[in-house]
Amino acid sequence: MATPTTSSPTSTTSSTASPSCTTAVPDKYGHVPFDACNSYYNDNPSFEANLAFAVLFGASFVAHIVQAVVYKKRFCWVVIMGAAWETAAFSLRTIGAHHQQEMQYALWGTLLFLLAPLWINAFAYMTVARMIYFGLPEKKMWGVRAIKLTVLFVWLDIICFLVQLAGGGMLSNNDDANLIRIGMKVYTAGIGLQLGFVVIFGVMTVWFYRRMQQVSRGASMGRLRFLIWAMLAVLVLIMVRIIYRLLEFGPGINTDNKLITNETYPLVLDAMPMVLALVLLNLMHPGLVLRGPDGEFPRVTRREKKARKQMAKEEKRRRKAEEKARKQGKFVDEERQQQPPDADDMARLAGETDGYDVGGGRSGSSWELRTVHERV
Repeated sequence: MATPTTSSPTSTTSSTASPSCTTAVPDKYGHVPFDACNSYYNDNPSFEANLAFAVLFGASFVAHIVQAVVYKKRFCWVVIMGAAWETAAFSLRTIGAHHQQEMQYALWGTLLFLLAPLWINAFAYMTVARMIYFGLPEKKMWGVRAIKLTVLFVWLDIICFLVQLAGGGMLSNNDDANLIRIGMKVYTAGIGLQLGFVVIFGVMTVWFYRRMQQVSRGASMGRLRFLIWAMLAVLVLIMVRIIYRLLEFGPGINTDNKLITNETYPLVLDAMPMVLALVLLNLMHPGLVLRGPDGEFPRVTRREKKARKQMAKEEKRRRKAEEKARKQGKFVDEERQQQPPDADDMARLAGETDGYDVGGGRSGSSWELRTVHERV
């Protein structure tokens, strides 16, 4: 951290800085104006506020670990990762609030803050897919099997993650204004993709709720109904966060954009919705509902996977052998058709057509030797 020479953020022109910015003298916590060359934060992070969120996320993180063990839900590692990243992000922001000239705190705190909600988003996809498997007799929605739904939407979430990671990495670079602008566009594109997928999945979740009402035939769905409502609420909270991030860069990256320079907005419109989503998942944990043999996707052991692969290989070999035999049999038939008929074939042909026997005379049962009235 740079040693402050004065407590006031008086700016001085740097000999190495670009003409568009100045290098400012940091205050006692390393804070400099937003447009200074040595500014690593868009806002002035509050130590107390970030510490409070770190504690909240940390408490939810510990609770999710305990619940995953108690309810024996392996897939909950995804939401645990989301809570862990949020906790790490705000722990780094808390430390960085008093060490604002340490770039690593700003860089990793920003990246984790931007990307952590994608874990929570993926967990919502995985949970609703398991609810479909658990609640519907056909175990599918919109013609897609529940297991395939998980694979599909999680891969879409991974695509959003990679796009936002690329954009977030470029946004963390304060040395190149053009790179920051490109990063802003890339990150916004990733956020827009995520919003589209969340909306589609939200509609599907509502459709699932209506389908469950039909399946239950007026009977109570029990805790499953509350879990569906909880998942819809989580999706809404994710959408609130996404919409804020979409609007964040609208006015541009400058001192007049309060969505960037005022920390209140990201804390209220990003951090708070994610805290509420994680706590809501603590209160209405999937493990309370998804129990029994249909409470999880069927697990395939490594030995079973190996046996299936071996069976598939053997089936492939069998089909190839059958195809080869069929082609060889067809070739033999064609050769037989091309060969001249032997004496036995000629005799049989004569007996079936002209009525002559092998010796050259007509047989007694020949049609031609019958009387007229027998042939008419």
